[in-house]
Amino acid sequence: MDWGTELWDQFEVLERHTQWGLDLLDRYVKFVKERTEVEQAYAKQLRSLVKKYLPKRPAKDDPESKFSQQQSFVQILQEVNDFAGQRELVAENLSVHVCLELAKYSQEMKQERKMHFQEGRRAQQQLESGFKQLENSKRKFERDCREAEKAAQTAERLDQDINATKADVEKAKQQAHLRSHMAEESKNEYAAQLQRFNRDQSHFYFSQMPQIFDKLQDMDERRATHLGAGYGLLSEAELQVVPIIAKCLEGMKVAADAVDAKNDSQVLIELHKSGFARPGDVEFEDFSQPMNRAPSDSSLGTPSDGRPELRGSGRSRAKRWPFGKKNKPRPPLLSPMGGPLPSALPNGPPSPRSGLDPLAILSEISKSVKPRLASFRSLRGSRGTVVTEDFSHLPPEQQRKRLQQQLEERNRELQKEVDQREALKKMKDVYEKTPQMGDPASLEPRITETLNNIERLKLEVQKYEAWLAEAESRVLSNRGDSLGRHTRPPDPPASAPPDSSSSNNSGSQDNKESSEEPLSEEGQDAPIYTEFDEDFEEELVSPIGHCVAIYHFEGSSEGTISMAEGEDLSLMEEDKGDGWTRVRRKQGGEGYVPTSYLRVTLN
Repeated sequence: MDWGTELWDQFEVLERHTQWGLDLLDRYVKFVKERTEVEQAYAKQLRSLVKKYLPKRPAKDDPESKFSQQQSFVQILQEVNDFAGQRELVAENLSVHVCLELAKYSQEMKQERKMHFQEGRRAQQQLESGFKQLENSKRKFERDCREAEKAAQTAERLDQDINATKADVEKAKQQAHLRSHMAEESKNEYAAQLQRFNRDQSHFYFSQMPQIFDKLQDMDERRATHLGAGYGLLSEAELQVVPIIAKCLEGMKVAADAVDAKNDSQVLIELHKSGFARPGDVEFEDFSQPMNRAPSDSSLGTPSDGRPELRGSGRSRAKRWPFGKKNKPRPPLLSPMGGPLPSALPNGPPSPRSGLDPLAILSEISKSVKPRLASFRSLRGSRGTVVTEDFSHLPPEQQRKRLQQQLEERNRELQKEVDQREALKKMKDVYEKTPQMGDPASLEPRITETLNNIERLKLEVQKYEAWLAEAESRVLSNRGDSLGRHTRPPDPPASAPPDSSSSNNSGSQDNKESSEEPLSEEGQDAPIYTEFDEDFEEELVSPIGHCVAIYHFEGSSEGTISMAEGEDLSLMEEDKGDGWTRVRRKQGGEGYVPTSYLRVTLN
């Protein structure tokens, strides 16, 4: 079924329908164009949102970037940014493949439709013109017939009139004959015009207009096909980006699963672990006792041998306190590595051998140890802190890490300069062997500059190595102090430790005093804060994991244990946050080693 056969008389209907189809095509193009603007605005807002929440500092300068939570958030922002890129791609595809192509096709359809309807109207005008000519010839034939009949009647009346002259009769007969001849000619003309019009009309309705209508039908069907394809492009533009969007969503899911709370806690420890030892217990200072009070069994005093009696846990313990009094005069401080105590304290009481009250002596000793722990101001940082090249303004552990980073950077730069020197030497040799390739003397300034850089970097490496060694010794000293106050095992053996006194039920004062160490000059020379509460005792517990030594470690401090690089060890106790891990060797013996020296695998 086609329009030329079925709709031969619906010219106006077809004109309205084809115009409606083109209007629908233009409406769809406008819709897609506005949809493209929406997608572009959406993508722009997404990118602005991502830019707003992305970290402003580079990852290497931002400590928060080390946390898995921050890394996952940044990854989600990147996935959202990629998602915005896919929305821009959708907008671009719609704009190019739908808006531009359909708009161009719409213009072509409009021109084709205009041409077809102009052809149809010309055919209609020709048919109407033929019909007018037919009507004119018909009216002429009718008029000529009436005039011929009238002339014949006039001639017949004159012929019968006896009063009419013969000339009048002849004249009337000639007029009647002329009119009859004109009527005959009009009749022939009318018959020819009628035949021509019928032929044109038949051609118009059965050939010319059906062809035009069929062309319009083909045009409209092609327009509808392209419009349907345009509808499909709308979904295809989305389907093309679905795999990438699915990857973006999968990346967001992976980022969400990558959040590791335990690892973030460990990262926080690594970032902000100061390496300072914990402060010890504060000694009781009994100011209610008179300076010259006689010693008794229920108070602190001086035993009969003249040595000061230390009441407490049975061992002299270092006292650290983070609060310092700036305006109070202090005795000279102990060095960080445990330097000797002076024999006399300026602005304070004399030494224990002077015979004064031991309470004052204990008070001054405690005060001399307190300043060795950094104050809370130094622990939390200060806005007025002067940044030094050796990072001594940082806590020990952070100083060690920063020095290690600087040392690694200098080593990389040194290796780069060494490689460059070797390359320049090889190039110089090539120039010497093949002078046409270049002048060897032109490389001398660069070689000299490289050598100067190498010497400078070697000096910096030595400098940072010395600082790093000093920082590591300070950290190990603090580790030893922390290990010295390590809590004892929960279930100690029933037998008494080797260095403890008899464990009978008497518990006399003599046994307590025999377990105490007198405060002598030798005791003052030793770091009193690095002793253990009691000797390390092995526990009959099963290992909780396995570990391998990454580096060699010489366990010189009390409570530590030596290990060789690559040695297999049993993990007895995890790191509690102080950087030390308790292990057991296969040959026997347990102790603490640095956690960073191990590769740990838990059971």
